Amino acid sequence: MINPKDSLTEGQLGIAKNYHWKATPDLVDMATPAPEPRPLEIQAQPQNIRIDLNRSAIIVIDMQNDFCTQGGWVDAIGGDYQSDRAPIAPLQKLLPELRSAEVPVIWLNWGNRPDLANMPPNQIHLYKPKGSGIGLGDPLPSGGGAVLQKDAWAAAVVDELAPQPGDIKVDKHRISGFWDTPLDSILRNLGVRSILFAGVNTDQCVLHTLTDANFLGYGCILLEDCCATSSPAFCTEATIWNVKKCFGFVTGSAQILAALS
Repeated sequence: MINPKDSLTEGQLGIAKNYHWKATPDLVDMATPAPEPRPLEIQAQPQNIRIDLNRSAIIVIDMQNDFCTQGGWVDAIGGDYQSDRAPIAPLQKLLPELRSAEVPVIWLNWGNRPDLANMPPNQIHLYKPKGSGIGLGDPLPSGGGAVLQKDAWAAAVVDELAPQPGDIKVDKHRISGFWDTPLDSILRNLGVRSILFAGVNTDQCVLHTLTDANFLGYGCILLEDCCATSSPAFCTEATIWNVKKCFGFVTGSAQILAALS
């Protein structure tokens, strides 16, 4: 995807082609026409869907070294980081096609302040439930920096999915990516109304970011093969059931690629 700022016309205020103002010395035009929809019909459950590519984005959640790479936090505490690597291959195929279709790619990563000043005790407990061990901000035994600290190797996107120029990065500090972050403002400024969801963990950060998006009025589409979790299988089953029942739609990367082609 081309950096939206690179395609701004003279006097354009706002990076989104489907929502911006136009300013001249004599007039500020707040009625610039939106582009015609680019409909994309996708096979999904519980119903097939049609989205507008001009008003859609994909959010990739927590595909970070701490969750998905040997030497990261999950590996350091004896967890199954290999399970969280499952989305890498399908995303390697899907993301270039979405960028070519000018669909924004948003990387939503857990990235803490070094001082943890905005992290209340209940969130710190999440990663250090017994008060000891390796938790948020603690150094990794592998030497990969501090756990989920912004700009550390630990919090970086895995090498296999390196963000590209024009992608958008958002740091989060909760299970949901909408709490204490600019995510909603960014989506609204881009004119996004439908969101594709990918990343880890399916039943935790992916699900709760998706449900908050639903509550905010976005159309939510979970890409099942582009999500993963180290939780038991029933957690994924419950998540898929609940998304289809209450919060949106479920499809896969193959269905998106088929629609784009």
